Amino acid sequence: MEAVGIICEYNPLHNGHIYHIEQVKKLYPNKVIILILNGYFLQRGELSILSKENKTKLALLYGVDLVVELPFIFGSQSADIFADAAIKILGYLGCSYLVFGSESNDIEALNSVALKQNSEEYNIRVKELLAEGINYPTALAKALNIKDNIFNPNDLLGISYIKAINKNKLNIIPITIKRTNSYHDLESNSNIISASNIRNKLKNKESIINYVPRRTIRLIENISLNDLFMFIKYKILIDNNLNKYLTVDEGIENRLKEKIIEANSLDEFIAKVKTKRYTYNKIMRMLVHILISVPKEINKLASIEYIKVLGFNKKGREYLHNLRDNMDISLIPIPNSLQYKYELMAAEVYNLVSNNKILAYEKSNKPIFFE
Repeated sequence: MEAVGIICEYNPLHNGHIYHIEQVKKLYPNKVIILILNGYFLQRGELSILSKENKTKLALLYGVDLVVELPFIFGSQSADIFADAAIKILGYLGCSYLVFGSESNDIEALNSVALKQNSEEYNIRVKELLAEGINYPTALAKALNIKDNIFNPNDLLGISYIKAINKNKLNIIPITIKRTNSYHDLESNSNIISASNIRNKLKNKESIINYVPRRTIRLIENISLNDLFMFIKYKILIDNNLNKYLTVDEGIENRLKEKIIEANSLDEFIAKVKTKRYTYNKIMRMLVHILISVPKEINKLASIEYIKVLGFNKKGREYLHNLRDNMDISLIPIPNSLQYKYELMAAEVYNLVSNNKILAYEKSNKPIFFE
């Protein structure tokens, strides 16, 4: 039995995600669908408005066969690190295909860019352009001498997936599905809109009933990283060595110390700190790492130490059972591992603002079975 992988954050799970799952089923009707799911803190530094447990339940309800966790220490980082960890997990799970949304829907172009990005000359040029204050997507296009900028969010992430497949020498075939909306679109009112658009509507107290399943609506929590702002502020004020934390680089800790005193909200603080080099998302990730005390050395020390199974249906359980004997990695969380330590810390912080029983669920390590 072959498996198809998808990688998602479901913040929240909406009609576009259901469309994605349905398209995968049409393309590969007899294959197992494996979801690599990011949990409480997301790739852009956001706080998930659905708990990990509820995201897992929804994924199984709408057609995923097996849900596994993307560890916090990788899921809260840049696209390349996020993608590398997710792809490694799919490799351990014997996945044959990866299906992801793409604005361009041009897999040949994405493959070509992924190959070009491996050169040392390219990496040096990107660093030079970033140092000039050019944003990341534009720097990529200029370094690759591409006139038409194809670097929209899902294409960028897709390129990172392909690079990770190549780097880890895995036999995973990347497949694109045309994305029907833009991540940056905050105004569209079609049946399928981006998760950022949905969150924006929630923020403005607008109805989202046409864009997400009713089951999703009942599980959404009205929480954001701003709810943790006073904890972030306290941590920045009392810690005299902020540069020991992941993504706190190049003296930015001095700017953080200076601006936090006069800020009364997360958005106000980020607006004061933000520069061309330090974008909104980069600062958000940085604040999450400070809040949870993630050290700079984590990328040298951490690895995929185990795969945590969050849930499965009968088909997913059977696939996992057949795979288990040939796997060289634990399917049970390892309590003394770095991976488990920071997953639990992330859960403990998320628990400060969530209405769900996060810690009881997190510590149980019991997969959800969907019949």
